[in-house]
Amino acid sequence: MPVIAPMPAARPARIPGQRDGADDTAAAGTTVDHLTETYRAHYRSLLGLAALLLDDTASCEDVVQEAFIRVHSARKRVRDPEKTLAYLRQTVVNLSRSALRRRILGLKLLSKPMPDMASAEEGAYDQLERDSLIKAMKGLQRRQREVLVLRYFADMTEAQVAETLGLSIGSVKAYGSRGIAALRIAMEAPV
Repeated sequence: MPVIAPMPAARPARIPGQRDGADDTAAAGTTVDHLTETYRAHYRSLLGLAALLLDDTASCEDVVQEAFIRVHSARKRVRDPEKTLAYLRQTVVNLSRSALRRRILGLKLLSKPMPDMASAEEGAYDQLERDSLIKAMKGLQRRQREVLVLRYFADMTEAQVAETLGLSIGSVKAYGSRGIAALRIAMEAPV
């Protein structure tokens, strides 16, 4: 049975201006092992830094964890492993600032008074009134209903209603007056 030897790793093409072999480890970025060691050695100090910037422990822990996650995701860009801690510190400071900004924004939004909202009972009562008004409107004569709808719901003047319906202003006033009287009687009548 033939033994297949692994192919030797191909050397990347030399980029002009790059030093030969001097920065092979730095160009690879921060390793996961180095980041793990940094986590073990400096987690508490980074937590203390976040605690000086924020006020609650949960937020501090969240910020430090998020900083490690972000530096882990961008570890290839951290060319010098010795600068990993500096990147972590800066990330903790930036994330703490962001957390404080979110809190301030939340406090500004909470300090605004909430608009007055109708309770469920008021909404139900309004719906019952609307239903009884619609029922009472349906009981009116056609002309009375038309005059009242145009005058009060469409917010037209008596002259505009008269022109729209082809009536005199006196007729509009008479239909309107009789329609309101009929509505009062219908709305006050027990259901």
